[in-house]
Amino acid sequence: QGKQKKARKYAVMKRMISLRDERIKEKDRLKAPVKKKEDPSVIKEREVPQHPSCLFFQYNTQLGPPYHILVDTNFINFSIKAKLDLVQSMMDCLYAKCIPCITDCVMGEIEKLGQKYRVALRIAKDPRFERLPCMHKGTYADDCLVQRVTQHKCYIVATVDKELKRRIRKIPGVPIMYISRHR
Repeated sequence: QGKQKKARKYAVMKRMISLRDERIKEKDRLKAPVKKKEDPSVIKEREVPQHPSCLFFQYNTQLGPPYHILVDTNFINFSIKAKLDLVQSMMDCLYAKCIPCITDCVMGEIEKLGQKYRVALRIAKDPRFERLPCMHKGTYADDCLVQRVTQHKCYIVATVDKELKRRIRKIPGVPIMYISRHR
């Protein structure tokens, strides 16, 4: 005993009147979309950002000794845990002179951490560190570092934060320095 085949019914869908139909009253009709004039100052969504001229082919020509290294808060803390001299270990890594740079946001973040991280604050106030002033609102250090690196491709970013590393990898031509296995 097999199943009985049912014939399919065609055009079962309910018929609907279009909102532009003449039978519908004028006030209930669908209005034709009004085209807005395009503002030339607004950035177009389809526009792809132009790669900077320093990225000739895929090599960043602005990077060169002495290297300017943007230091993040957790990089300083991890260097203390690993008992590394920050400037000396950077020079050992790159085989060249390094200038560690620290932004006002990172400095503020270290100060907010309190008394427990006073060693990190003392390292950050080292005269070998170059201070970079911030001109933006807010004190979120990750956004500050990403914004600075996007504008100027002359920095190496030193961080241990996974989320910040993920964000910086999306920016072409920016190398990342991190601490792993006490190195």
